[in-house]
Amino acid sequence: MTNVKLAVIYYSMGGTNYQLSKWAEEGAKEVGAEVKVLKVPELAPQSVIEGNPGWKAHVEATAHVPEVKLEDIEWADAIIFSVPTRFGNMPAQMKQFLDTCGGLWFHGKTVNKVVSAMSSAQNPHGGQEATILSLYTSMYHWGAIVAAPGYTDPVIYGSGGNPYGTSVTVGQDGKMIEDVEATVKHQAKRTVSVAEWVKKANQ
Repeated sequence: MTNVKLAVIYYSMGGTNYQLSKWAEEGAKEVGAEVKVLKVPELAPQSVIEGNPGWKAHVEATAHVPEVKLEDIEWADAIIFSVPTRFGNMPAQMKQFLDTCGGLWFHGKTVNKVVSAMSSAQNPHGGQEATILSLYTSMYHWGAIVAAPGYTDPVIYGSGGNPYGTSVTVGQDGKMIEDVEATVKHQAKRTVSVAEWVKKANQ
């Protein structure tokens, strides 16, 4: 078992990245990690959300999920991000949160955090990989350690084969096309394992 503290930080409109985050939580808890699932603050006007039934329903269904705070970044040994793609980049909501972390970065509080990321889009080649890589670019500036899943387990091949992080295609019905639950759990366990190695080395 491990004493690693993991923050799973997500943004989701329809529930896909929330579900990925919950699977990551389950996988990390299976190896004994202490886990917080946290959402980034919403930037869209309430009137826009109210005009989209699916979005509104998801917001209401996840009202209990706490919003991420800077203290959560400091608390975590490891972080898994889960975001949809926006033109091959992370959503503004996630970027805005990361932009508030400048003080933590300046004081060295982001150094050696072990990070990994997941993404979704409505097309098989809709920018999932570019989105994950765009997020990792910020992590390099943090001095974080990226723990991409690579091809470290056969489940990676069975869910699309993305070595940068779990990615899914979401159909018009809002359901995931690929079966990625096992892949997400493997990615979470790998992230926790790497964080445990780093934590032991720094003790």
